Amino acid sequence: MCLAKKPNYEFLLVCLGNPGKAYARTRHNAGFLFAAWLQKNKDIKIKKSKFKSLYGYIKLDGKKGLIVLPQTYMNLSGVAVKGFAVSERVSPSNIIVVCDDINFNVGQMRIKRKGSSAGQKGVGSIIEQLETEDFPRIKLGVGDKAERQDLKDYVLSDFTDKEIKALDAMFSDVYDAVTLIANGNIDLAMQKYN
Repeated sequence: MCLAKKPNYEFLLVCLGNPGKAYARTRHNAGFLFAAWLQKNKDIKIKKSKFKSLYGYIKLDGKKGLIVLPQTYMNLSGVAVKGFAVSERVSPSNIIVVCDDINFNVGQMRIKRKGSSAGQKGVGSIIEQLETEDFPRIKLGVGDKAERQDLKDYVLSDFTDKEIKALDAMFSDVYDAVTLIANGNIDLAMQKYN
């Protein structure tokens, strides 16, 4: 990906999920739920539409960015992300992805500088489209599926009210981690929250 000119924005914050009311409270929509928290608690508007995404403007400690919610369904998230990355000239290392992860309990998060998708289809699509694994991500725990439960059924199941409260309680830490990463302090974010 050629990004010779100066970027229009310093970072992209990509929150992953599936569009539509039927998916609103599902585990796969942890990223969208964080975006909803931002709209409610940080007065961020996500109303514009481009590249099959909803997006808005976000400023974190002086750094200007875009918050992007792909509307392509999870498995094609990378198509939307690549559109923004190319048009706004943002390098992959400045694309922060917020997504669900079944390997952690609800209310826990993990920050990764880069790496494989670990089976998360949205992240896999972004890797495929950007042709690199070199972008940071914040993984939000959505609980461990029952042994005999199908993974797809599990990630598309709804959070309980208690789990939604646990997520809500964690989102201010997620916001703090995003702010640190956007300002080039991923080591500090990992030290603080991993």
